[in-house]
Amino acid sequence: AAVQADLWQGAELLADAAGRGCWVGYSMGGRYCLHVALARPDVVTGLVLVGATGGIDDPAERAARRAADEALAASIETDGVDAFLERWLAQPLFAGLDEAGAGIEARRENTAAGLAGSLRLVGTGTQEPLWDRLGAIDVPVLVVAGADDAKFTTAGKRLVACIGPVAELALVPGAGHTAHLERPDAFLHILRRWLARHGL
Repeated sequence: AAVQADLWQGAELLADAAGRGCWVGYSMGGRYCLHVALARPDVVTGLVLVGATGGIDDPAERAARRAADEALAASIETDGVDAFLERWLAQPLFAGLDEAGAGIEARRENTAAGLAGSLRLVGTGTQEPLWDRLGAIDVPVLVVAGADDAKFTTAGKRLVACIGPVAELALVPGAGHTAHLERPDAFLHILRRWLARHGL
């Protein structure tokens, strides 16, 4: 049976499995990276957060997101993975992805139970906001957003402000939420320069 864990438990499992290094995460993976950095700073030499957030502050907004995630989880269990992927990738958030970048075949390897569990246990609606804890992070942090992704550019600016002087924001030109997939060369250029500058 698969291990079902919240973000803090997942962070501990990831830290134990992956060990010490520079952690890179996109979207939910970025939220996991923040949890690892806060729970297990001993394993983090640097952070790269792509299209990530520190959570939803407003309790009513968080509850609404939790309800939406529950409805989506139930629909995945009823309709299956293929129907979910069709609806999920049709969102404006993913408009910049071409067919190759969407990775449909790899995404089909997910199970309905696994996707539904992720929404219920580690969705943004269930996550406690981390904003007031981020100043504890004292390793180099690169926050990346697509220049065309207004929502996560704003979230990225807030992450940098809350983390403090060890953090910087980089925008990938001509990219949306999936900046690393839409403009991989531009993303890698930014990432490699940052890694080299910090000796990571």
